[in-house]
Amino acid sequence: MTAIVTFMSRKALAYSPGEIGRLRIVKDFLPRPDDLVLREDNVKVTLSLSRRSLDFFKREAKRRRVPYQRMIRALVDTYAERQVGRK
Repeated sequence: MTAIVTFMSRKALAYSPGEIGRLRIVKDFLPRPDDLVLREDNVKVTLSLSRRSLDFFKREAKRRRVPYQRMIRALVDTYAERQVGRK
């Protein structure tokens, strides 16, 4: 018996019964679903940015398909975390 698997590229791979080689069990490394939905305590602020900076974040966020505000928040969070580590 041969199993055929079709992927989105429409190329079919044929698998036949028999040895598949050496196997090793890998520890489950995936996070729990609860760990994927982290909610931080966010505070809304009003911030004036240069047009150049805002255009940069909007352009890069669009390329990555994420909100530009999230990118700016991640930048500020990373900066703050690194500064705390310097003390």
